[in-house]
Amino acid sequence: MGLVRNGGSGRLGVRGTRRGRFPRPSAETLTGIGAILALVLATSVYAVGQAAVPSNPPYSAPGPAGATAAAPAAPAAPGPTPPAGQQAAPTAGTAPTPAVQPAGAGTGTPPPPPSSAVPPVSAENPPLQSVPETGAPETGAPATGAPLGAAAAVALTPSIGPDLEAQLNGIIHSYPGYQLGVALIDLADGAVHEYGVRTKFTAASTAKVLAAAAYYRLAETGELSLDEPMGVSTAGLQIRQMIQQSNNESWAMILEALGSRRLTDYAASIGIEYDRAYNKLTPAETARTLALLYTGQLLNAANTAQLLSYMQNTNLETLIPAALPPDVVVFHKYGLLYGNLHDASILVRGGKAYAFVVYTLGRSPAEITSRTRVIHLLTRTVSAALFPG
Repeated sequence: MGLVRNGGSGRLGVRGTRRGRFPRPSAETLTGIGAILALVLATSVYAVGQAAVPSNPPYSAPGPAGATAAAPAAPAAPGPTPPAGQQAAPTAGTAPTPAVQPAGAGTGTPPPPPSSAVPPVSAENPPLQSVPETGAPETGAPATGAPLGAAAAVALTPSIGPDLEAQLNGIIHSYPGYQLGVALIDLADGAVHEYGVRTKFTAASTAKVLAAAAYYRLAETGELSLDEPMGVSTAGLQIRQMIQQSNNESWAMILEALGSRRLTDYAASIGIEYDRAYNKLTPAETARTLALLYTGQLLNAANTAQLLSYMQNTNLETLIPAALPPDVVVFHKYGLLYGNLHDASILVRGGKAYAFVVYTLGRSPAEITSRTRVIHLLTRTVSAALFPG
């Protein structure tokens, strides 16, 4: 098909172009295309065992109340040597070999262990509660797995108050063309704060954390095994690929091993209404899942540490992590699917820890660049309020 001429004048309809040539794309168009390509590449399926997965510093699991660090896990029995080019699968009781420094490294003072921010589960500090806009708080889901004690965080005044609410709502209302949902939990009190859209989004890859937790839990009860052969490796390595590299083939294998009914039942046991066929979650449900994971109410200490370690230094650090100060430690899982762009995180600094989730839905993937800026703006606003100074 030839180019359409403008009014029969013999000139091309695009000013300044010559016959047979297309107009040069603008810098803004190129930037948007570059961002889309970067995110597409980041979410591509990686061949398991073809490339080494970066090792992360081990997450320090919460210890008994008053303790400064968790007791070291007993060394695991040596296993078979993996084939050439394939990593050994992680097993319960072990943590990845430290190789990559966490956020804040190189400043002369290592970031505080996450255990310093995890409140103990007790009569004074019950499981997570959701705070609706009006009325009394709703009771949270019962804890499952092995709850862990930890040093209590000092919270003299609520850090999530009306000022932060006004700022977040102001940002959300400034972008009426997008659906924006934000959930925030201070782990010192467990209250769930919601802003913007509170209904379910397509969760995209953020739901992989729920699938990983379900598999670990069934491994703890003996129904499944992390050493189970799966694909070209084991279930344990597939979980690592699924979380750290967002590998969709690994996710498919984990979902097949779990089965829809067991995954749905596991989600219900922690107060989450989840249907794998639709993959729908609210920002608050995802934040609750992360908070329960971080406080040790989902899994035992070894599996908690291992799963959280996979949520550091992932293959896409351009959303929430990119907008944080270097001394804030972040564990996160992003999601990208069609018009959905999400990031779900735990933020830790000093004696404070928070679950922070941003879900966004636009009209097309072409808006990824602008919605990334919105996620950065929300993140900087939350960080400035929660970690002042």
